[in-house]
Amino acid sequence: MSAEDFIPGLGPLWLSFRLAAITVVLLLLLGTPLAWRLAHMKSRFKPVLEAIVALPLVLPPTVLGFYLLLLLGPQGLVGAPWVRLTGEALTFSFSGLVLASMVYSAPFVIQPLQTAFETTGREPWETARTLGAGRLDAFLSVVLPLSGRGFLSGGILGFAHTLGEFGVVLMVGGNIPGRTRVISIAIYDHVETLDYRYAHSLSALLVALAFVLMLGVYAANRRWRPVR
Repeated sequence: MSAEDFIPGLGPLWLSFRLAAITVVLLLLLGTPLAWRLAHMKSRFKPVLEAIVALPLVLPPTVLGFYLLLLLGPQGLVGAPWVRLTGEALTFSFSGLVLASMVYSAPFVIQPLQTAFETTGREPWETARTLGAGRLDAFLSVVLPLSGRGFLSGGILGFAHTLGEFGVVLMVGGNIPGRTRVISIAIYDHVETLDYRYAHSLSALLVALAFVLMLGVYAANRRWRPVR
């Protein structure tokens, strides 16, 4: 008896976990410098950049997915160079899903980081620099421990949001078993075929996971004691 007999849709679930994990890791790596910059920027253009980062929060997933489909398509600004480089299209591929998920989940990771950096301020980093620490060393040894709550919240929120996304991943990735068929699309498929038993199993699993993740965020925020 296979694992699918115990957990319907194990394949889409595993693919969703991979997608969420890779998306969050990349967003933390790329979003941290941006969040740091936004936290300490004095330019009048700061609200413009913050609005661009937050745009996925208010755009309908179908609208964002449509423009990402054009951008990542074989003739798109990003998709065309990718095809020339790799010989494969970004659309309807796992790599395309990762890029699309990074755009859609960016505010859930970057905004908590920015808030944490604003709360910490530049003083600890500047103090470490005056004592001889390098830029990266000062950030890793001083700022990172003080901003740990922001990294934890951003990572969990980004993971949970990517895990449950439907519209964007359907527009960009389609519904290809083993490649782009994530758990949210599997639920939709089961509902379409009136297979409510499997749809309920997968939906209940997502509800439980979302609750555990959010519980972890609130519990960690209550108990977090930044190192000083």
